[in-house]
Amino acid sequence: MKALIIGATGATGKELVNLLLQSNDYAEVSIFVRRSTGKSHPKLTEHIVNFSEIDSFKNLITGDVLFSCLGTTLKDAGSKDNQWKIDFDIPAQFAAAARENHVNSLVLVSSYGASSKSSVFYSMMKGKLEENIQSLHFPQYIIFRPGPLIREGSDRWAEKISIKLIKALNAIGLFHNLKPISTAFLAAKLLKAPKEFSTGKVILELNEILKL
Repeated sequence: MKALIIGATGATGKELVNLLLQSNDYAEVSIFVRRSTGKSHPKLTEHIVNFSEIDSFKNLITGDVLFSCLGTTLKDAGSKDNQWKIDFDIPAQFAAAARENHVNSLVLVSSYGASSKSSVFYSMMKGKLEENIQSLHFPQYIIFRPGPLIREGSDRWAEKISIKLIKALNAIGLFHNLKPISTAFLAAKLLKAPKEFSTGKVILELNEILKL
């Protein structure tokens, strides 16, 4: 099979690329990035693209499974408008191109609490993305909704503090639906999902992710 990945330079995406390159199930792995990763492997094809001009490279978006791992924080994006472009516009447009090119499976990294009706901007944005991709009618559509992610080597102090707090609350039996998981753990589950499920739409909340 051939895997396509957007978000390949993020914490989860990096882990997933490594797993896909090691997997016997995938003969080709194509990543779409803004700048070169410097990674080299016989199975790997790296496309350096301008995500604002998806039509200019739409013919390259062909394969069997699209793993959509692209996302950023409001702080890194600088504004809600920029975060929307990265977290919604690019994945939505890329998914549309993939479906037009007959990619049949899409695995999306969404977020805990994703809902188009949410009053929380981030959750609303993720929920609208889920619905947008659903309208494309991929034969297999798998949505992951993890809670906080533990990123190895992260320098985000607020993230570290919040994860420590949630772990402390987990230890006394609270907020288990927000249990932090590592990006390596999530990537392993993303890799496994297309083979584990048949056609149709599947939503994996944290409990289902842990059991997968």
